[in-house]
Amino acid sequence: MSSSPPKPRFDILDGLRGVAALMVVIFHLSEAFSYDPVYKHLNHGFLAVDFFFVLSGFVVSYAYDARLQSGEMSRWDFCKVRLIRLQPMVLFGVLLGAAFFYFQACDYYPRIAATPIWQLLLYVVLGFLMIPQTPAYNIRGNEELFSLNIPQWSLVYEYVANLLYVLFVCRLGRRGLTLLVALFALMLADCALSLNLFGLLAPHDYPWSLNGGFTWDVEHAYIGLSRVGYSFFAGLLLCRLGRVVRVRRAFWWCSLAIIAVICVENVGGYAHPRLDGVYNLLCTLLLFPFLVSMGAGGTLTGSLTPAICCFMGRISYSLYLVHYPFVYLFFTWMDTQRGASLALQLFVAAMVVLLSVATAYAAMVCYDEPVRRWLRRKFSC
Repeated sequence: MSSSPPKPRFDILDGLRGVAALMVVIFHLSEAFSYDPVYKHLNHGFLAVDFFFVLSGFVVSYAYDARLQSGEMSRWDFCKVRLIRLQPMVLFGVLLGAAFFYFQACDYYPRIAATPIWQLLLYVVLGFLMIPQTPAYNIRGNEELFSLNIPQWSLVYEYVANLLYVLFVCRLGRRGLTLLVALFALMLADCALSLNLFGLLAPHDYPWSLNGGFTWDVEHAYIGLSRVGYSFFAGLLLCRLGRVVRVRRAFWWCSLAIIAVICVENVGGYAHPRLDGVYNLLCTLLLFPFLVSMGAGGTLTGSLTPAICCFMGRISYSLYLVHYPFVYLFFTWMDTQRGASLALQLFVAAMVVLLSVATAYAAMVCYDEPVRRWLRRKFSC
């Protein structure tokens, strides 16, 4: 594979990815304090995944469009590059989840204690190969696609979007790409507003809106594909249009917006669930592409903000894939220590955040970056 000089990085976008990843950690921990789908403390943390997808589409277009269209990079070269970027930390996250698995046995995870070691090892292999499980075969006892490290579910859809991109979408012109984004926007609106235009959404006491994709059924697959389809290809289109928003202190304004989006309480409640769907739809259709445009058009000044962006960007992916084994432990602790004071619960949750960040940094420095460098040399990427 021939190589061209690397393009300048969008450091602010790297930093924003880290901010969103940190908010995902806090969101997942907050779920232990309320299992109600409406009355959660950080109600819209799941929307961070949609922001990841927009950002990913933008960066993939920026890095690979010209190289794929000119023939400098083949489709197989692209697949190698993406696998090398994503798969090493998938393995680390699965192994971390397996290492803590038996310590997570409790009423909340009813199947753990009955899981033999050979089955656990089998699920390590399944997890690394990105083979999802149906609820009946989840060895934890819930409905998640992956028993050892649930955040992998979004990577399944990331891989789907990457394959569609390299096989087909990378050669679409702006008009064709715009039509594709419009189609996925219709699907996204169908999910967010529970319109059920195509008969793929199931009836619920409270509709999923866009908080889906992480389990194995037709409805979740449809929601997951709609989310990645719109957001990833909207990011792609945004990059090709080349229009950015230039504001001062873009990193801080965008970070505040991401935090605010996640912290907003449910809009409408049980009485008017479509109002929350409207909120989710506005964030994904309009706000997140706008924030990516702001981040791409911003500049860094001074020494503190660039350092924060660099650190948050470097740990963002590893943080996303290492935090949930610790979250599982926190759920187990909350289930077995129900008499603990709120102050103690919040202290333990804060320690889990710090432990997740520290583990992400160590995994990135000692494992992920060295392994990726070795793989790039070995496979000439």
